[in-house]
Amino acid sequence: MTCTEVLRARGHPYIRATHRTTLEVTVEDSTTPRGDCIIGVSADKSALSLSEEFKNCLRRENGVLIVILEASGLRDYLVAQTSPKLILADPKRLIIRKSSYIEPATIGIYANKAAGDLNRELIAKLKNSDTQLLIHLYVLGLDEIASKDPGSRSILHY
Repeated sequence: MTCTEVLRARGHPYIRATHRTTLEVTVEDSTTPRGDCIIGVSADKSALSLSEEFKNCLRRENGVLIVILEASGLRDYLVAQTSPKLILADPKRLIIRKSSYIEPATIGIYANKAAGDLNRELIAKLKNSDTQLLIHLYVLGLDEIASKDPGSRSILHY
């Protein structure tokens, strides 16, 4: 089963998105230049406010989180791992990490990108408060995709 969630946020003049290990979206309506992992403010969801169904998917043992970021006609994406250890209780933030560190805002670990790895044209657009950021989150269960039954119609068998 694929789980999906969509978030909306907006840009801010202080968005730098230079952090090398994390990426963050916040429900707060502003940020400071020190928040170098933040890519969006005024988010309509945090780790806590994600649906219970989606949180359960994020807590899968063998899952992949796919994140698609869209703003001003530009896109970027990243992938991360899910974990049964995710807390998903932060009421203000949502964080994806390259490391295995987990705290209440963490929704994905071992990501292939952080804020500093994102498309710089996209980040330039996010320095404008009028820019809307759409964040598509998908969780795929690896057990469902890569079935051990060679007779199944898994996409990995074609």
